[in-house]
Amino acid sequence: MSRPRFWDPDGVRHGGTPTFPWRMVPEGFATRRQLRAQGLRPGGQEIAAQILWSSRKSRQPRAAYLYRVELAKPVRPMTKCKAEALAKANQAKRICPECGRDAGHVIPKQFGACGHCTAGYTRAA
Repeated sequence: MSRPRFWDPDGVRHGGTPTFPWRMVPEGFATRRQLRAQGLRPGGQEIAAQILWSSRKSRQPRAAYLYRVELAKPVRPMTKCKAEALAKANQAKRICPECGRDAGHVIPKQFGACGHCTAGYTRAA
């Protein structure tokens, strides 16, 4: 049985970074998103390992960086001021710059306006 293409736990072939293929990562490592789901953050630690996998869209392999779970720190709690600032920012993303209405959702940047304005509807008086 041959080893998978990206199996390099010693980091010899991939610049000193231990490398694992998709779904073959040993216990004790997690991505940023996985840490966040556990209420943790990397906390300034260096990348401990990486996952590599082939992509159909690119000739270059895709990468996801891994951190040690035991070195991770708890996520800092949301303060009242941060929560208010975040709410204001999200509200601003809902206001259409064309007609000034609340779209009821975040307006995609690619459109730059609410659905009524991009579809050419006129606002009822």
